[in-house]
Amino acid sequence: MKGEQDTTADTDTVATRWRSYVALGDSFTEGVGDPDPATGRERGWADRVAARLAREDPGFRYANLAIRGLLLDPIIRTQVPEAVRMGPDLVSVCAAGNDLLRPSADPAALAERLEGAVATLRATGADVLVFTGFDTRESPLLNLIGKRLAAMNDHIREIAHRQGAYLVDLWVMPPLSDMRARTDDRLHLNPSGHARVAARVSEVLGLPPEIDWHAPWPPVEPTSWGHRRAEDVRWAREHLLPWVQRRAQGRSTGDERTAKRPELAPVP
Repeated sequence: MKGEQDTTADTDTVATRWRSYVALGDSFTEGVGDPDPATGRERGWADRVAARLAREDPGFRYANLAIRGLLLDPIIRTQVPEAVRMGPDLVSVCAAGNDLLRPSADPAALAERLEGAVATLRATGADVLVFTGFDTRESPLLNLIGKRLAAMNDHIREIAHRQGAYLVDLWVMPPLSDMRARTDDRLHLNPSGHARVAARVSEVLGLPPEIDWHAPWPPVEPTSWGHRRAEDVRWAREHLLPWVQRRAQGRSTGDERTAKRPELAPVP
């Protein structure tokens, strides 16, 4: 894949290749689960990557259009045209995860629409990052979509190859399958998880990662069956049931939200 081939590129050349970056997607790219201690706002892997690129180029500019809860089609309809309008050097697009949670999801149809968006972005001359989903086997909710996610991941790898996009294969990152990479909702990545994704993205782009994303988590003491079941009950009450209720009511956590960085601007 393109990203794998370019990881040995000269750092100075890589740093000046991208002077602007637009991130598209849902909660994963918005940065849910990774609050910035300085501002209290969501940070996430994309903000971390943008900060890394900005340190190499003081004139670097960044926008993040991602909004939690969005399905693929609204991302294509609203965010892709905005990215085309801005004309950045680099675009990341990670979408369809929320679609896959729906029993009727068709990975092949989703992939066809996603590839159209990637092709549109590539036609502007931008480099594009695409992402597979990460290993879901440790998450009770996400593991329900395991087969659909595996099929979608295969499609995304093919899209990256056909469109000449950079592939960030999250499925082959074992640390992300550990629940210690997640928030209490067992769905979103926590600060440590986002930091590892940022390191992997930097590596794919040919920049030295700031941490070792391969590093295993430290050993933990085993917990009792009763404690694990109590945690499962708490998780279901605090996170699963509200999610089911929102789905039944046709609501999303992203309703009424706007993009946190709607225009290209310097990174503080």
